[in-house]
Formats: sequence, structure tokens, C-alpha cells
Amino acid sequence: MIKFITSNEVLPIRNEVLREGKLKLEECVFPTDHNPDSFHLGYFVEDELVCIASFHPQNYTGCNGIGYQLRGMASVEQFRGNGFGNQLVNFAIVYLRGRKANYVWCNARKKALQFYSNVGFEIISDEFEVLGIGPHYVMYLKIT
Repeated sequence: MIKFITSNEVLPIRNEVLREGKLKLEECVFPTDHNPDSFHLGYFVEDELVCIASFHPQNYTGCNGIGYQLRGMASVEQFRGNGFGNQLVNFAIVYLRGRKANYVWCNARKKALQFYSNVGFEIISDEFEVLGIGPHYVMYLKIT
């Protein structure tokens, strides 16, 4: 089941999955988490939060219209491959259409390119390195 969740609810999974449990939870907060137009989604299996994604208004240079950035997409390891991330992104796309957003973009880890491609994103940048995390690409999905 997909629910809107708070920014605090995403922190344990952000830390566990995206930072390998190496940070304090407060170090996993993004500056945009508390933006009034940001939102966070969670996929729950029974009462357990197993997949998360955060979205905030942020245009990307060269893209026209209203953009949202997808950040902090993560699934707990034992729940990967069940389509929960795909469902979260598709839910967000429908929600963002209602907000009149034109596109969503993300800095995708190289190892997640197939996931984002399968959802409909396309690569719009050369590979770049995020210090301490690894290779990434900017990916884009047109909404309207």
C-alpha cells in the first residue's frame, strides 16, 4: 500500500540502503525535505515501510516547464524486485500531473539505470561521479 509519509519516516531506509547505515539519521536529511511543496511516498507491506521516494520542486537546466526532482529512492533489500518502486514512481507521476508538473528528473546511480529506464526515464547527461557514492547519470521523464 502506498502512503504519503513524513520526511522523518524516510530517514532509516535512506541511511540503511543509500548510505549503508554509516550515517546518523539527521545526516540523511535533504535540504529540500521540509519544502512545503515537497512530498514523500512510502510503500508498506502490512505495517512495514519497505520502499521510499522523495520529490521536491526543482527545475533542471535546459528542461522547460515545472520540474520535480526525485531523490532518495530506496527499497529494503529483501523487498527489491517486487515492483514496489515502480508503483511509487507511477503514483508520483499521477500526483504530479495534478500539480501541473511537466517533468520529473533524478540523479540516478549507475546501478539503478535499468530500473529508471523501465519506468520510462531517459538519460540526459554524461556519467558523473558523486563523491563517496559513485557514478550517476541525470535521467528525465516527461509528464505533460
